[in-house]
Amino acid sequence: MANRQRQRVQYPLRQNMIRNLCISLCALALSGCDLPATSDAIPEPGVREATTQGPAGAVPGSCWGRTVSPAVIETVTEQVQVQPAQISSTGEIQSLPIYRTETRQKIVTQRQDNWFETPCTDRLNADFVATLQRALEARGIYKGEISGHYDDPTRAAMREYQIAEGGPDSPVLALTTARSLGLIAVERKPAE
Repeated sequence: MANRQRQRVQYPLRQNMIRNLCISLCALALSGCDLPATSDAIPEPGVREATTQGPAGAVPGSCWGRTVSPAVIETVTEQVQVQPAQISSTGEIQSLPIYRTETRQKIVTQRQDNWFETPCTDRLNADFVATLQRALEARGIYKGEISGHYDDPTRAAMREYQIAEGGPDSPVLALTTARSLGLIAVERKPAE
């Protein structure tokens, strides 16, 4: 009777182990697939398009872009003593200590959102984008058609230019970049 009960308990455990193994193998198989990125997917606010959902304390009506610095995770392996050495009253070692190896992951740096101010999308009309494309073309970065559309080639050129100039690693046009390209007026401080 006790043997039968043991078998009943073990059968669901085996089923769960097999199911978990199948799920893991499927996930592993899918992780190797290079699925094309679709522009129809809803992007995170600020990552691909400017957003008014900026950081805490942002001025109402201002627009923001954002880059995401991923968390840095370190694998730590250490020896943990399970049983101390057995030492006799005369000081002789009776048995050596026993250790086991433990491996765990530790977050070294947390994931971080890096916000930067950007022109709002209502300013990015066809004329503005065409001017941006011409400015990037004049600097040898944009090689596409001057279409007035903030399309993928324009985003790629924008990202490349901003990285080269020490700006954000983002396809979203930063306000500082727009000013340095002469697309938006630079605010002047009144003379004292």
